[in-house]
Amino acid sequence: MPSLSPLRTLQRQAFAVRKAAPSCKRYASHGSGPHYNEPTGYLFGEKPLPPGQKRKKESWENVWYVGMYGSMLLAAVLLYYKPDTSINSWALKEAKARMEARGEKP
Repeated sequence: MPSLSPLRTLQRQAFAVRKAAPSCKRYASHGSGPHYNEPTGYLFGEKPLPPGQKRKKESWENVWYVGMYGSMLLAAVLLYYKPDTSINSWALKEAKARMEARGEKP
């Protein structure tokens, strides 16, 4: 079996090099200025329309409304018709069945 001391020496040297290396700061913007939409002070970045004009919807808005509210409606229906799986309701049914099997009145 070969000796492990050369491997340990290499490991210590690599660790010492990593410790001695200067750490670099990393910025989310990568240091070259802002890469986001500057705040305008308007709601959603849209300027208010002149009186009498109507806002034009974008193509994705109707899809979002149908998807969001449709999924909420589906979740409500599924929760309403969800089967009762609580331990209390099972125990009540089981107790009534056993009492009827023994001839007792529930």
